[in-house]
Amino acid sequence: MGAQWKQAGREANAQKRGQMVVKLVREIMVAARMGGADPDLNARLAAAVEKARKSSVTRETIERAIKKGAGLTDEKISFELVAYEGFAPHKVPVIVECLTDNRNRTAPEIRNIFKAGALGQPGSVAFFFNHMGVVEATYTDSARDAESDAIEAGAQEVEELEADEVPEGSIGARFIAEIKELDAVSKALKAAGWSVIASEIRYLAKTFPELDEKARKEVSEFLNELDDHDDVHRVYAAMR
Repeated sequence: MGAQWKQAGREANAQKRGQMVVKLVREIMVAARMGGADPDLNARLAAAVEKARKSSVTRETIERAIKKGAGLTDEKISFELVAYEGFAPHKVPVIVECLTDNRNRTAPEIRNIFKAGALGQPGSVAFFFNHMGVVEATYTDSARDAESDAIEAGAQEVEELEADEVPEGSIGARFIAEIKELDAVSKALKAAGWSVIASEIRYLAKTFPELDEKARKEVSEFLNELDDHDDVHRVYAAMR
């Protein structure tokens, strides 16, 4: 259920790299605003910081983002998380999460992308998704029983993480939980020895339309266009 469309090759040039850093910094600020500045007490922040480090975001930039998000500086952040719904080409349901400081600017721009995309259109699609807490983590012992740890941590489901996200010799798992249990599950897994690489609320598609190669290419191009928008934080689509 958790494995869905992922952006590919997004660091192809300096512009894409710059956009990625901006989005990582925004996630750190929002996580710090929601749960405080201490990564040991804020699982979402800890995962966001780790992701930023792996993407070579500087320590100074990370620390400044944490302080700004937690309100420890004179600067105030005005980003709000706004979700937009619609269909990609071939009737693939899509939910777009934006971090914006001006929804009156962002909303029409996102709508225009939907309208301009071949066969894409705005519309209500939330019922095609489950809104869940997701923890992605790895364990250095490949024989580790992820299902037992999921039960102990309070997760509802567990599934294998994609091979390209798991270090050699380790095991990777995606733990799915109720949103209200996300923080507790993250902390329990960390206490059990798992290395948490993502801890966040996501929209998980319930079903996936059958698409041929040409259709998949058209949908991916549309999703990448959405993801290129500066205010877009995450794109969720019912496409594997």
